[in-house]
Amino acid sequence: MKIAMGADHAGYRLKDELKPLIESLGHEVQDFGCSCADSVDYPDYALAVCEKVAAGEADKGILICGTGIGMTIAANKVPGIRCALVHDLFSAKATREHNDSNVLALGERVIGPGVAQEIVKIWLETEFSEGERHRNRVNKVKALEDKYAVHP
Repeated sequence: MKIAMGADHAGYRLKDELKPLIESLGHEVQDFGCSCADSVDYPDYALAVCEKVAAGEADKGILICGTGIGMTIAANKVPGIRCALVHDLFSAKATREHNDSNVLALGERVIGPGVAQEIVKIWLETEFSEGERHRNRVNKVKALEDKYAVHP
């Protein structure tokens, strides 16, 4: 899979630690930055990653900021994105099985690299359940997106 990654100044260290793990699992990483501690705006990195996922140019995306909250909010503004903020192993599995999340958000200031590595591994390896109730719910989310989309 192609995995698009992005982080702000509060998440770039964790991004750089996770990239080798993702590559060792056989995935290609597309890094959209940032790569320094200078203050930057997280929506810029969320948009770069989510546009690639929404366009099908990346299979999934991973976003990292201090808490993961800002990245999640920004990511979910992009049509076609189902971004989940995850800080535990159970949620990593559940968001793939039940919500078919296509973008994962993490908070570098909330979890350490060991937990983050386990979350990423579980999230990448877990498939959507395709269960009827879960598919119906994901379709309802898509319908909400369509209802409130701005059409020129």
